[in-house]
Order: sequence, then structure tokens, then C-alpha cells
Amino acid sequence: MATVTLKGNQIHTSGELPKTGNKAPDFNLVKTDLSTTSLADFKGSKVVLNIFPSVDTGTCAASVRAFNKEVSALENTKVLCISRDLPFAMARFCGAEGLENVISLSDFKNHKFGKDYGLDFTDGPLEGLLSRVVIVLNENGEVIYSEQIAETVDEPNYEAALNALKA
Repeated sequence: MATVTLKGNQIHTSGELPKTGNKAPDFNLVKTDLSTTSLADFKGSKVVLNIFPSVDTGTCAASVRAFNKEVSALENTKVLCISRDLPFAMARFCGAEGLENVISLSDFKNHKFGKDYGLDFTDGPLEGLLSRVVIVLNENGEVIYSEQIAETVDEPNYEAALNALKA
């Protein structure tokens, strides 16, 4: 279990992130067209898992915009923006913002992704949502970088994630 904060108040997550060097757990998440996709669908590409509580908050929206801009210039790289938002909300946000370089996915159905990755909030006002995390995977689905953001309202370390992609 990780301890993070929300505006300085401690909250907890359900477990530990997948370890660097390990294969990331597979998942089935819902796309904005209500179809499902799995991690296996991205085999052969580098993948950024940009995970957050809700796209309807300023920090979460900023991370989607930043990764859309920064990773679009990288070859063979996909950005998966994952939350428990309904797929309709994710589609609305990306459409209104003109974001075309990210793939929005939702863990709203069975919450298995958050459990398998150890990043569900287990208490506090965001209980039941996903904590803010960035995980970078290589072409084989192995974790090469992860960051559990210590203060939920802070943005991730984009530079560190991008450096992991370029290594």
C-alpha cells in the first residue's frame, strides 16, 4: 500500500505498482466507442499509462494535454489515458480539446485494472478512484519507469517519463 496526499491530507492506495523490469499485468479496459482493448493489443509499441482520478479535474486534464503534445513526436509510442471516468466523458474531453494522440480508456466496469496495478484509492474523498500514476512500458510490455505521484494535485514528472521512452 502506498501513502500519498490530497492537498496535504494522507490517503492510501490498494497496493504496490508493478516493479521495474517486470511484465505489466494485462488488462481489459473500455474505449470511448465502448469496445474493449487489452494491453496485449499494444504489444510491439512503447506504452505510457497515464493514470488519474478524473479527466474533469485541472491536473488530470493537464496531464492528458501534456502527453498528447510530448509523445506525439515519438515513434512507435502509444499513450493510454486511464481513469474510472465514463467513456463518454473521456470522448467529450478529448474531442473538445482536439486531442488525437492519446487513447482514452476506462476502468469503470469491474475495477480490475486498479486492483491489479495496486493503485485504487482505499480511503479519503477520492476512495474508489484511481490514483495519479505514470507507468512506461517497453515494446514487450515490461515496466521501464513508474511514478506514483506523492501529492495527488501535482502533475507527473513528464521529463522523467519521456527520458525512459528515449532510453
